[in-house]
Amino acid sequence: MEDRARQFFERGWCAFDHDPVLAAWVEAVRPVAAATLHDPELRSRWLRCGGTWFAGVNALPNDASGAVPNDASGVVPDRHVPPLAGAAVEFIRSVLGLGRIAWDKAQVSICFAGYPRPWEGESEAAFRYRRDRDAAHVDGLRRFDPGRRRKLGETHAFILGIPLTETRPDAAPFTVYEGSHEVMRRAFRARFEGIAPADWPDEDITEAYVAARREAFQTCPRVPVHGKPGQAYLAHRLVLHGVAPWGASPEAGPRMIAYFRPDQAAFEAPDWWLEQP
Repeated sequence: MEDRARQFFERGWCAFDHDPVLAAWVEAVRPVAAATLHDPELRSRWLRCGGTWFAGVNALPNDASGAVPNDASGVVPDRHVPPLAGAAVEFIRSVLGLGRIAWDKAQVSICFAGYPRPWEGESEAAFRYRRDRDAAHVDGLRRFDPGRRRKLGETHAFILGIPLTETRPDAAPFTVYEGSHEVMRRAFRARFEGIAPADWPDEDITEAYVAARREAFQTCPRVPVHGKPGQAYLAHRLVLHGVAPWGASPEAGPRMIAYFRPDQAAFEAPDWWLEQP
């Protein structure tokens, strides 16, 4: 666990080998997650990029323990999904010190062959950034008028990725820029200097963020992260990350990943997001 902790804090992410406890959760939750794609309301809201990506933000009907109650499982009402547990959860509790995790409703991210394609409302520049830079970003920043400006919105504690399907490594994998969490930390720390944490969400952080992102692209290795069902990976809340274009054969089946991003405000002091390792 010591080596994994060192990797997480130094590189901004770490991976977990096959865990039978997590594998059992994945086996139970997979049909529930897959069913979200066929929910008309969710499909209309989250199917993007020319039908090649179902973003599925907060689409999984899990409760705060990570379990899915029988009456919330949609078209799979008799599927028993237990609370989320295993080595990755224990790492979060013991190493990150987050013992009282209230799990958010997981994102169900499903990518298909051909990702990404342009989609209605996406500018040419945004599409190029998605195609050439994985749409790399730091979670929790929100846009405001005129659309390219950013402020701090949600302050997630971490990103936990749980693969739900067996896919090829080049089937639109999660990507991370190793060490970029410290680049971002320095930039945000300088931008928020002298400002009370309660006022951070009111500040326009666009210039600081864009400059830090540019530095990360130049200095931080881009690493594709691939996992199989029963494995998991954990990304630092400040790390620059994205999704690579689909490189697998067109015949390859879709890749489906559940992402949890609990709100750190439920755990700690207001500046925890920026100052904790």
